[in-house]
Amino acid sequence: MASDRILTVPNLLSLVRLVLAIVFFVAVEQGRQVPAFWLFVVAASTDWMDGWYARRYGQVSRLGRIFDPLVDKVIVCGAYVILAAAGTAIAPWMAVVVVVRELMVTAIRAEMEKAGHDFSAGMSGKLKMVLQCLAIALVLADRAWPGLAAGGVTVAAAANWAAWAAVAATIWSGVEYLVAARPLVTS
Repeated sequence: MASDRILTVPNLLSLVRLVLAIVFFVAVEQGRQVPAFWLFVVAASTDWMDGWYARRYGQVSRLGRIFDPLVDKVIVCGAYVILAAAGTAIAPWMAVVVVVRELMVTAIRAEMEKAGHDFSAGMSGKLKMVLQCLAIALVLADRAWPGLAAGGVTVAAAANWAAWAAVAATIWSGVEYLVAARPLVTS
C-alpha cells in the first residue's frame, strides 16, 4: 500500500540519482569518460537500492511510484540518446526504440493505474533495465579505457552484444506491457 509520504529514503535516493544523472550527462559531454562511467554505475546502483529499501522498510509512496520510474527513464533514455549521438555501439535507431518503449509504457501505466490496476514492472521490465544499464556501462567503459579486454573479448565487443540484447529485451518487455494492457486499450 502506497503512502502519501514524500520525505522517504527511497525518494531521496531517487533525487540523488536524478542529480547524478545530470552530472553524468555533463561529464559525457565534456569528454570526462572515467568520471562519466563511475557516475553512471553509482546512479544505476541506487535504482536497485531505493526499490529494495522501499519494500523492506515499508516506505513505498505514491510519489516514489511516479518519481522512481521517471528518474530511471531520464538516466537510461538520456544515456542512450547522448551515447548514440557520440557514435558508439548504441546506434541512433536503438535509442529511438528505447525512448519509444519508455514513452509507451509510461502512458499505459498511467491509464492502468488510473483505472485502479497495479502496473508494476514485471520480470521482463527488470531484465530490460539490467541489460540497458549493462550496455550503457560497457559503452562508457570502452570510452574510458579503449582497447580493454578480458578473456580475449574486448569491452567494445561486449558493449555491442549488450546493446543488441538490451534492444531485444526492450522490445520484448514493450510487447508484454501491450498484452497486459490489452483489456484497457480494447475497452
